[in-house]
Amino acid sequence: MNAAGNTVDEILSNLPEERVEPFNKLHEVIVKNLPEGFEAAMSYGMLGYVVPHSFYPAGYHCKPAEPLPFAAIASQKNSINFYHMGLYSDHKLLEWFISEYPKHCKHKLDMGKSCVRFKKPADIPFELIGELMRKMSVKEWVTLYERNLKK
Repeated sequence: MNAAGNTVDEILSNLPEERVEPFNKLHEVIVKNLPEGFEAAMSYGMLGYVVPHSFYPAGYHCKPAEPLPFAAIASQKNSINFYHMGLYSDHKLLEWFISEYPKHCKHKLDMGKSCVRFKKPADIPFELIGELMRKMSVKEWVTLYERNLKK
């Protein structure tokens, strides 16, 4: 059920039929609420939302040729996955998200360090994801990234 592609448009056009609507809606919600400075791009084979080199020339420390990742979505075998590095890096933001999640979704939160898995597309809390995306500016993300990287 993975969506193959090398560009944002290819990913969006190669989704399994039953995931087209929820995946596109998730992408639209993210883009609509993405703070100025971030941009949609391919990031590690996923549809990513990154800090472009024009804002942060150093890029991602693991692979400087890549822009600094911030968030991403992917159609995986058993779920639509949403990744948000702020949840991984900012404990207060993670606590907020965990406390808000039950107000938006009746199912238990299925989450890794930065990955939220939605096994049922109907369970995607679009409003909550939009609110989360607005909570961190590019400057705040770069500052947090650099502070955590230098530890």
